[in-house]
Amino acid sequence: MLANQGQAAESVVMLASANAANTAAATSAWIDVRKYEGDLVVVSNAGIVTAGSLTPTIEDATDGSGTGAATVTPTEGAFTAVTTANDPLHEKRTIPAGAVRGWIRYVGTIVTGPAQIGASLLAHPKYTT
Repeated sequence: MLANQGQAAESVVMLASANAANTAAATSAWIDVRKYEGDLVVVSNAGIVTAGSLTPTIEDATDGSGTGAATVTPTEGAFTAVTTANDPLHEKRTIPAGAVRGWIRYVGTIVTGPAQIGASLLAHPKYTT
């Protein structure tokens, strides 16, 4: 039972839904997650992939500039690569807040493209007022 955890969770847009033609267009800004506890829930919402593939990943870093950026493996494993054969695809992955170095971002690696993609983060603040 979730009790009031769902109400207490914050929803953060990582990547606004867009038709992305390349990986740069499918990469979010760095998001400060130091204020969260428990699980960070990342939701990837891939729409139509016109050609090629879209492979979502999560990276963490020590600051908002991406210092030491590295791929993070979510608890459930990697996101599924999305192609014309399995689009659209909506998935969630969880990462313990304490397992990242303070900042995360969503990276949608696009091969050929374009692809419709969006991503969001659900997380519980350490302190609520």
